[in-house]
Amino acid sequence: MTRIMVVVGSVRPGRIGLPIAEWVRDVLLTDGAIEVDFVDLAELALPFMDEPNHPRLHDYLHQHTKDWSERVDAADGFVFVTPEYNHSFSPALKNALDYLSSEWFRKPVGFVSYGGVSSGTRGVVMLKPAVAGLGLVPAAAAVEITFAARQLDDEGRFQPTEQQEKNLAALADELVALGSALAPLQKRHAHSPGA
Repeated sequence: MTRIMVVVGSVRPGRIGLPIAEWVRDVLLTDGAIEVDFVDLAELALPFMDEPNHPRLHDYLHQHTKDWSERVDAADGFVFVTPEYNHSFSPALKNALDYLSSEWFRKPVGFVSYGGVSSGTRGVVMLKPAVAGLGLVPAAAAVEITFAARQLDDEGRFQPTEQQEKNLAALADELVALGSALAPLQKRHAHSPGA
């Protein structure tokens, strides 16, 4: 089983990222090879980075950081469901990334972006250097949702198009394949002090 963490990248009240992420989670759960850890950053509620030691040292003072570290460490890959904020990505997602270091290293990451006419892609463009700096390996497949609010039904559930479903299936397959291929590199690097 490949353990994929699905991260809701927005904490804004009324965000449409939550129903989109729930759709992603539900689709991944239908794949017999994938186990899902669903992380809503609004519920996780990490304070603004408050660790005194650099994350590469893996010397965490606060329990919320230790808990977050364990969850990220246990994941084989990630899907970030991310909005676009002013041609960039959400500060909550950046904060969650910055808390840790080696826990992310050489694990695959995929993006499900949403927004207006650009489908959130400008946010992903800004996010990619940050994830590369942490050693995450971006998947080529992606899901990009234009004017996502139009795809919510009367009960607030996300209704994907056929193409979005195909793109998510391709992303899931790629994350499983990359997770398996990258696993040996993760083990060699795990929690090394100089990483």
